[in-house]
Amino acid sequence: MTFVVAADAYDRFMGRYSSRLAVLFADYGNVRDGVDALDVGCGPGALTVELVARLGADAVSAADPSAPFVEALRARMPEVDVRHAPAEELPFEDGEFDRVLAQLVVPFMSDPVAGLREMHRVTRPGGLAAACVWDHAGGTGPLSRFWDVVHTFDPHAPDEAGLAGATEGELTTLFGEAGFHEVEEIPLTVQLEHESFDEWWEPYTFGVGPAGSYVASLADADRDALREHCRAALGDGPFTVSASAWSARADR
Repeated sequence: MTFVVAADAYDRFMGRYSSRLAVLFADYGNVRDGVDALDVGCGPGALTVELVARLGADAVSAADPSAPFVEALRARMPEVDVRHAPAEELPFEDGEFDRVLAQLVVPFMSDPVAGLREMHRVTRPGGLAAACVWDHAGGTGPLSRFWDVVHTFDPHAPDEAGLAGATEGELTTLFGEAGFHEVEEIPLTVQLEHESFDEWWEPYTFGVGPAGSYVASLADADRDALREHCRAALGDGPFTVSASAWSARADR
């Protein structure tokens, strides 16, 4: 799945969680002074911003298959080398980077093993590659409350639990199939306070990702009913959403 949506829509929907996750994920990826890094599936740049803050723009490159995201990130960070390319065909040399990171991207690769294999290829020997995926299958992802409500009246609605890497241990398996060894996997957890129900709900109407596509597919009356079911479950706010991501890393 390619996210051909406005960068602002993604930022307001998932970016509000992923920007917080980026700090923990960069720590987990051992991003520190003296290394360079590639952000695979960079989107509008939640992780890229964190990498630049740590390493400087000259030490950071990024790639994404979504033209709107690439355009937005180039405008946002013109000194970063941002390429329009999928994870499965990274336009970089073998062993070019010390750190190769993919935040919340593996589920949306057309071929996750091929994408991770490319990450292996462009990681410098002695370097490190890492990826993370929201814990959709375990019910602790940022969208879990939404899907819990959906399934109370639409049990067969296609949620995100079956996405690649969303189950504990699956990233480790995918890394192994891509050629990595001695893979480590842990959960990383962030929290986000929402000031009101409406502030939480509105980004679901932007058509971003599977959840946004599901909301967009509903008739007006069904969409209104879903909104009020969610309001009943969450309250008017403020409330805090805790979100965990399975995160795997391996040395090259």
